Amino acid sequence: MEKTSKSPVKSILTIVISLAFAGFFLWLALRGLDFKVIQKSLAKANYLWVLFASVFGLLAYWFRAIRWNLMLEPMGHRISNSNALWSISFGYLMNLTIPRSGEVARATALYGVEKVPVDKSFGTIILERVVDLVCMLGFLGLTLLFKYDAILSFYKNSGISMNPNKILLGLSILIVGTILFFVFKKKLSGIPFLGKIVNFIDGIFQGLTSIFKLKEKGKFILYTLGIWICYYLAAYLVCFALPETSAFTFADGFFIIVVGTLGMIIPASGGIGAYNLAMKYGFMALFISVGKSADFGGEMGLTYSFISLPLQIVIMLVMGLISIPMLAKARNAAVSDKNFEN
Repeated sequence: MEKTSKSPVKSILTIVISLAFAGFFLWLALRGLDFKVIQKSLAKANYLWVLFASVFGLLAYWFRAIRWNLMLEPMGHRISNSNALWSISFGYLMNLTIPRSGEVARATALYGVEKVPVDKSFGTIILERVVDLVCMLGFLGLTLLFKYDAILSFYKNSGISMNPNKILLGLSILIVGTILFFVFKKKLSGIPFLGKIVNFIDGIFQGLTSIFKLKEKGKFILYTLGIWICYYLAAYLVCFALPETSAFTFADGFFIIVVGTLGMIIPASGGIGAYNLAMKYGFMALFISVGKSADFGGEMGLTYSFISLPLQIVIMLVMGLISIPMLAKARNAAVSDKNFEN
């Protein structure tokens, strides 16, 4: 009883903290700006481009669902692409309420319809994040190649700082911890309470290593490229909706997706505030790099964010809300099939 009563309190506290993050970053983004400029830009925007961008945003969901199926197959789980799609959509919906809760929700939802063990599917989700990080580094490399001045300006204006020693320490702890786990895995698994934890972690590692057992590596690479090309186009096409940013180049698109991803990493509800602030600084950097006003760039960055972020949130909400009855239907069908077999 005590454990159950604490869970809602913890969830509510997490949501409150997330909303506080969102409010704080939104205040930072909006302070000192001329809202009339933003209102005029939003009023004359061509929202047909936003519709085009949404198509690629939705297509990325489907590519990610098919790729997830490819990752689960080496572990003996051939799942329905539609069930994978709705599980992913449900996970994104949960991220709108409690940041970073979507990964667990997604794995749990898939278990409900496909009976894939949560630890194994969760391992593949972590692997996805690693692959996504590699793709992000690729976009960062392209941005450094074509928009180095803008990256440098963004770094200076945003106040981001990195401590190499802390990064090195974190990596060292992770490596040592992984080695110790495999050395003492058999001994630890014999202890009743620790055995469950060890088995869960082992399942995650199986998910992580599934990429080396892929039967169709070419398809995996193609779908990964497809996902990130869709992300790129969904972000870049929104620029054409605004006259002030319609002349942005492909290289500017690389920069925008890198900066936008940095904004979405911060645990604020739906990226609200953090994404807006990142776009403000990002567009300031882009405008400075071509000799234009930083203040005007900040206003255009916010205008862009007021179109791009709601687009992402609407897709998450629509797909997530549809996923609830679709997953319930699939779960009931699975139970009926099992009862029929018995």
